Amino acid sequence: MKKFLLICVGLLSVQLASAQFPISTAPQRKAIPGTADDNTPKGNSKITGFVVDSAMTKAVEFASVALVSKTTNKPVDGAVADDKGKFTLNKVLAGDYKLLFTFIGYENKTVDGIKVEKGKDIDLGVVKLSSKAKTLEEVTVTGQKDLIEEKVDRLVYNAEKDITAKGGDASDVLRKVPMLSVDLQGNVSLRGSSNIRVLINNKPSTIVAGSVADALKQIPADMIKSVEVITSPSAKYDAEGSGGIINIITKKNTLQGLSLNVDAGVGNRGSNLSLNGSYRKGKMGFSLGGFGRANYNLKVDVFNDQTNFGPNGNTSRTIQNGTGKNSGQFGNYNLGFDYDMAKNQSLTAGVRYGVRNMLNTQDYDIQSFVNGNKTGTLFRDIDTKNLSGTVDVNVDYLHTYKKPQQEWSISTMYSRNDLTNNYDANDKSAVDAILNRQKNINHSNNQEATLQTDYQTPIRKNQLIEFGAKGIMRKVSSNYDYLYANAGDPLTQDPKQPSGALDYDQNVVGGYTSYTYTTKSRYTLKAGARYEHTSISASTREGGEIHIPNYGNLVPSVNLSKSIKGTMLKLGYNRRIQRPGIQQLNPNINAANPQNISIGNPLLRPELTDNIELGASRTIKKFFLNATFFGRKTDNMITQVVQSSDTLAGGLITTYQNIGSEHALGSNIFGNLAVSSKINIGIFSNFLYSQLKGKAPIGGGISQDVSNSGLNVSGGFFTQFTFKNGWGAQGFAFLQGSQVQLQGRRGGFGFYSAGVKKDFKNKKGSIGLAGENFLTKNFHMHTQNSSPQFTQVSDIYIFMRGVRLTFTYKIGKMTMDAPRKKGKSVNNDDVKTGGDGMNQQQGGGTPSTGTARPR
Repeated sequence: MKKFLLICVGLLSVQLASAQFPISTAPQRKAIPGTADDNTPKGNSKITGFVVDSAMTKAVEFASVALVSKTTNKPVDGAVADDKGKFTLNKVLAGDYKLLFTFIGYENKTVDGIKVEKGKDIDLGVVKLSSKAKTLEEVTVTGQKDLIEEKVDRLVYNAEKDITAKGGDASDVLRKVPMLSVDLQGNVSLRGSSNIRVLINNKPSTIVAGSVADALKQIPADMIKSVEVITSPSAKYDAEGSGGIINIITKKNTLQGLSLNVDAGVGNRGSNLSLNGSYRKGKMGFSLGGFGRANYNLKVDVFNDQTNFGPNGNTSRTIQNGTGKNSGQFGNYNLGFDYDMAKNQSLTAGVRYGVRNMLNTQDYDIQSFVNGNKTGTLFRDIDTKNLSGTVDVNVDYLHTYKKPQQEWSISTMYSRNDLTNNYDANDKSAVDAILNRQKNINHSNNQEATLQTDYQTPIRKNQLIEFGAKGIMRKVSSNYDYLYANAGDPLTQDPKQPSGALDYDQNVVGGYTSYTYTTKSRYTLKAGARYEHTSISASTREGGEIHIPNYGNLVPSVNLSKSIKGTMLKLGYNRRIQRPGIQQLNPNINAANPQNISIGNPLLRPELTDNIELGASRTIKKFFLNATFFGRKTDNMITQVVQSSDTLAGGLITTYQNIGSEHALGSNIFGNLAVSSKINIGIFSNFLYSQLKGKAPIGGGISQDVSNSGLNVSGGFFTQFTFKNGWGAQGFAFLQGSQVQLQGRRGGFGFYSAGVKKDFKNKKGSIGLAGENFLTKNFHMHTQNSSPQFTQVSDIYIFMRGVRLTFTYKIGKMTMDAPRKKGKSVNNDDVKTGGDGMNQQQGGGTPSTGTARPR
């Protein structure tokens, strides 16, 4: 919003100057504030001064100043006042001039009779602007941003134009972002990699600590302003996140006054209500918001057929059929504060709290066979509770200097995530009699304290240097208990599965430096390096201390861009690391589905990825095209491995090991056609060829070389329409093909939505109707895994047909204020998120317990 307001003010000022001093029809040089044409004769004089409000004697920040030649009556140069109202015009040629001062809300003012002599500077002192006699009770600034914006190091999706997002959550928005794939459980991948970091307003959050998929359900879609996809992060970002970074920018209000936004939605699959208010007066601002969402009527049917090959040619086969129902409540509440301590100093603070209550029930019938002969049928029902409470507290300080782009910041953050992930299971007979009961109790918490400082300064007009340091202290613990009882007996400690605990401390200290250089021929080079040292202390209750060596990583990055006749070319290289998350580390055994057991591995080491990409983007009349080609190589890859259980006949165990490597080549192509100012059509496609290699266990402590390769394809399109009288409509469709995994292929899926919206006449509210998958009863995902030990085929049917009615209304009055200085905050781009929903897809087991993780 700040940049948008500045652009509006600057453009309006240029228009005012042009109207005040008409330009002949012959081609003339355009005067842009703060710049001058390279062919304009340069002088050695300077004009300075201060622009203030005549009534309040305060600075008029960002006022526009146009320098007009009295000989030609044409503007020849210009400037924009800083936050103190000071303006400077450099390299002014000797001659007679006049100055035109403009800013929204003030009368234009002309200072005439300015005679510049060679080598002599002029100080105008204070120039006073008078407020317009007629002031607006309310100022609404609107603009039509491009849906997709291409920047040097990122792609930006402007989600605030999304009609169908009303009443949805962040996963509904991310599905429409080029280069991203979001499956039906909400798991996100970038260019085929799920090793990504998700930030909220450039900050990490413990809300995304346990699971990205769960976290996205807590973020209301209609509060998202834009989504930034950073595929080649510079050294300024943490080294974590081998696939890249996704930064979700929420809507902020930098205007003066008091406002309250009300958003609500109700549908057959979910309902939501959010209240967000803000108040700003002078140098101080507050914001308070709350969002609640309830999901219901979510049904999942599963089928799983797996065969284990034992010694001497014996086989055991298990066929599962199950039906599940999911429900959940999500809340997200925040309180923010900012204060301008001085013209060049600002302080910001915030508290964010998130809550998640997810309930899942599943009923299975399990048929067992040995060498083709049926040995029995078991009925099992499972209740799973996934509860979490997260809090983030941050205090940040920013100091800017007179020199443009020079700034220093200190950022601090404390985060805590408390998570409970329990399940209760009952084994029953054909007549519904309980045979035995089991219970797994798993409580985890993740605490994190961060301190960082950053400094940047231009060393020449076309060069910028940045450097900083950061320390992160993490402490994660997980306690787990297993209880068991025969029919009619009370639950007691399960002797086959003793209780345990994991304590995992991780400290990361890092520093970076980055250098940016821009040439006159429009080459931009940004190169840097980051070094991070990680120390780990870990232990389990049952096994004692776990010896994990400390390690250090040097992470270089280089980004080069060049603009050639309207085409932007980008070339980038970076190295990234991916630390394991607690979901991969947690040794808790999740046996809710005894045929699909999951367990973490506390001995996991980080994986290293080298990325290279080449991109090009161009606008041809009304058509924007972006194409990117990339390659990556990952060593020591954290791989999900499936093997037969040695203790439970027919069961499979899923764990994680550093046994894989990946070589991948791919491309992302995106096109957007603005048919008119009211009709927009976009299409995108993603192609990825990956080759996976690793070692999979085959029993008896023996591993076997395994490899798999194939092409992953996805794509979709969207369209939006703006009609008269406040009406609008939008449609979207996405198709994800099957995906290559080390031991098989994961099934693909499709998704589509459409919506219509009507704005009220006063522009203070709207009402809309949106639907998802309304022509389809369910979606079918087919997954296959195999090894010399087993074969597994699973089908999952997800019922997602939904429709919802949305309503939004804005209360309060805001008046326009000069854009505030930006703030700096902690940015932990860190830690593998863990899990990809495969536990449910491999036969309907519940998600792994202990989904809190070190971040």
